[in-house]
Amino acid sequence: MRDLTVESGPVPIAVRDFGGAGLPVLLLHGAGANLVSMTGLADLLRPAHRVVAVDLRGHGHSGDGRWDWADVLSDLDVVVAALDLKAPAVVGLSLGGMLAALWAARHPECPGAVSLDGNPAPTRPAQLPGLDPERAGAELARLHAAFDAMTTALAAPLGAEQLDQARAGQRAMAQRYGIDPAVWVAAFDRNLSTRDGSTRMRPGPELLGQLRPAMDALDLDPVYRGATCPLLLVQATVDLPEQRPFADLYAAYRRYLAGRIAAAAEANPALRVVHLAGASHAMTAEQPHRIAELITDLLASRG
Repeated sequence: MRDLTVESGPVPIAVRDFGGAGLPVLLLHGAGANLVSMTGLADLLRPAHRVVAVDLRGHGHSGDGRWDWADVLSDLDVVVAALDLKAPAVVGLSLGGMLAALWAARHPECPGAVSLDGNPAPTRPAQLPGLDPERAGAELARLHAAFDAMTTALAAPLGAEQLDQARAGQRAMAQRYGIDPAVWVAAFDRNLSTRDGSTRMRPGPELLGQLRPAMDALDLDPVYRGATCPLLLVQATVDLPEQRPFADLYAAYRRYLAGRIAAAAEANPALRVVHLAGASHAMTAEQPHRIAELITDLLASRG
C-alpha cells in the first residue's frame, strides 16, 4: 500500500494504492468522507483486484476546486493515466456512486461501474409518491432546513473538546458496525484542516454550497438508460438513524427511485439493480462482504 498525490491535473488529487493484482478497481467515497472510509471494502476486493482509492477534490488531502461534474471526472482521468490503470472498474458510494454512473457514461470501455446508493436527495413533491403534495412540500422544507443546519455547523471551527467528542462518536459508530475504530477516527482526522490556529472540517462551506445545487440538478435517468458498459445500482432499503425523523419522506423517495430505475433497467440490458435487504446508506459498513461479492460477481461476468 502506498500514498501519493497526483499533481498532473489542475487540482492535486491524493491517492491510496492498496495494491493487489488483477483488474484495477477505482473506489470513490461519499460527500464529507475520504479515501480512508473505503478501507474495509478495499481490503475485501484486493485479493482479486488492484484497488486504488482517491480523495475527491475538496476532501481529505486533495486540493480545492469548484465542483463541476465534468471537472471531477477529469480529475479521475488524470489519476487513471498517472497510475497506468488503463480501463479500471469504478465503484462509488453516495456522491461517489453518482460519479461512478457518470464515469460509465463517459467511458463505454469501462469493464463495470457500481453505484452504491448513489442518489441525489429529493427536491420536489413529485418525487414523493404517496404523500399529499402539501405534506411533501413541508417535509422537503424540513429536510432542507436540516441540511442547512448541518452545513452551518460544518463551517464552524472545532475546539479541542469538540474534536474529542467527535472522535468518541466515530469510535462508537465503528463499534456498532464491528469495524476497527482506529480506521474511522483516521477517516475523521483526514478531513480536518488547521489554519491560523483554527481547525475546521473539509469540505468547506464554499464546496458544500456548490455540491448541493450540483446534485439537485443531476438527472441520472438518461445515464442509466444510455450506459453501454455493465452498470450495477445497489439501493438501500432502510433508513440511517439520522434519516428516521424523515421516515415517510425517505420511504416515498425510495418508491420513486425504484420505479424510475426499474423502467431504466427494462430499457437497458446493461443496467442491473439490487435492492439490498437490511442495508441503509451506510451499506459498506453494514454489509461489506455482500458488497464486495456483488462487485466481484459483476466484474467476473465480464469474463
